[in-house]
Amino acid sequence: MSALLQFDQFRLAYPQGRTWAVDGVSLRMEKGEILGLVGESGSGKSTLGRATLGLWPPGSRQEGQVWLAGQGVIGLSPTQVRRLRGEVVALVFQDPMTRLNPLLTIGEHCLETIAAHGVYRSRRQARARAEAVLESVRIPPQRWSQYPHQFSGGMRQRVAIALALLLEPQLLVADEPTTSLDVTVAATILQELTRLCRERSLALLLVSHDLALVGKYCDRVAVMYQGRIVEEGQSRALLSQPQHPYTHSLVQAARQLHTAPAPGVSVPPKPLLRLRNLCQYYPLRTSCGGWWRPGPSFKAVDGVDLEVYQGEILGLVGESGCGKSTLARSILQLATPTAGQVEFAGRELTTLSRRQMRAQRRWLQMIFQDPHACLNPRMTIGQIIAEPLLIHGLVQGPSPRPQVREMLAQVGLTPEFASLYPAHLSGGQQQRVAIARALITRPQLVICDEPVSMLDASVQTQVIELMLELKQAFGLTYLFITHDLWLARGFCDRIAVMQGGQIVEIAPAGQLFRHPCHPYTQALLAAAPLLQAGEA
Repeated sequence: MSALLQFDQFRLAYPQGRTWAVDGVSLRMEKGEILGLVGESGSGKSTLGRATLGLWPPGSRQEGQVWLAGQGVIGLSPTQVRRLRGEVVALVFQDPMTRLNPLLTIGEHCLETIAAHGVYRSRRQARARAEAVLESVRIPPQRWSQYPHQFSGGMRQRVAIALALLLEPQLLVADEPTTSLDVTVAATILQELTRLCRERSLALLLVSHDLALVGKYCDRVAVMYQGRIVEEGQSRALLSQPQHPYTHSLVQAARQLHTAPAPGVSVPPKPLLRLRNLCQYYPLRTSCGGWWRPGPSFKAVDGVDLEVYQGEILGLVGESGCGKSTLARSILQLATPTAGQVEFAGRELTTLSRRQMRAQRRWLQMIFQDPHACLNPRMTIGQIIAEPLLIHGLVQGPSPRPQVREMLAQVGLTPEFASLYPAHLSGGQQQRVAIARALITRPQLVICDEPVSMLDASVQTQVIELMLELKQAFGLTYLFITHDLWLARGFCDRIAVMQGGQIVEIAPAGQLFRHPCHPYTQALLAAAPLLQAGEA
């Protein structure tokens, strides 16, 4: 068998599952090939990717076979599977925190991975290998002794990618590896991965919902729908002339996001939110002779001046670690600013007591990046949406149920969802619930921190359209944090660009794309992948 990876009529059903999550897939990959696997949430693409490592819950049913480097994966002993993982095939997860132990330093993560396979004789050799791989993903040696919580989300993902590359596997399965990364870092990571593929005949199975990314970096594309491969072909040909109706709908949804015209800007004279010289510094410590001593402060947010006007959508873009999410937390007073002012609706928030700020948060709400992580798995959807009403004493009548039903309808969900749990919902449905919970208190300002980055293109379009409808219905103002510049252009009135904790440029969306002034903005736009008009 010459193929590096081959699925032969592979089927997989989860324990107690009535249907096949993967249903009769036949697919092959050659050494050094880069294959993109795309499809909507729940299509089976992540399940298929993880099947290459024999990752399925105990009690799952499998039919057919998965061949990897000439060896059948189904039926291997636990010891054989452990040797397979890391040395032959490695996985980069979508959420790096599922891969990183918060009690271990980054260096300890690397040494532990290497030691588990015994591929280096000395600790010195192992560390030299680990530092070289970390540097290849832009993690400097000085951060060897730091812990995962001291890294931004994007930097944690880079560490996870480095861990997957440590043992030089033949195949790398990357499950949405750049979802939480900005365009410049994502481009750097994928350029590094594709370079490794070319130089070392390393195959890459890239599971992604970003068609522009797949079109730019992958040799071939396979499209999954309801557990099956419905179309497969060379990237350019498939994206320019899709044959299957489902593939055509995916491409059209992606192009709609990328080619939407920038909205016109009508800015009222008085801002709803005003930031003046806002700073958020974190003290760092250095090790000296086994003792820790204070070091220079890390300036996560450094002297930001910003105004957000009533009724507008202000986009905030910048690379991972530039301070976007820290700025959002500082606005909400979830992290007390080191210095500066946060004025919301004419009221200074930094002087409020904890109790006063809690009451004020009725008017300031947040939609997070990962809906699954922010929804309590032990609460029903109805309880999750009703919770803010109970916290702020906004229940109208003897029960919050009527308000919950009304809010479910507003976000396009039926009343039956109130009795379900988050695990029963797709990613897009979970994000609709997160939006419903944020809007149930009728806020004035909603801070959206990468609210659609983990969704595929068709679901992204649905959620963005929903957010625009709700903006009109509720008179909302959005601060929209994203690393997707093309999405920001079509969705936002103005865009602020953040670098190193500072706002380096702010302009109307159309103007910023036509005439970017700052070199960093120019670099961001140059790195952003775009699904071209011919690829439709």
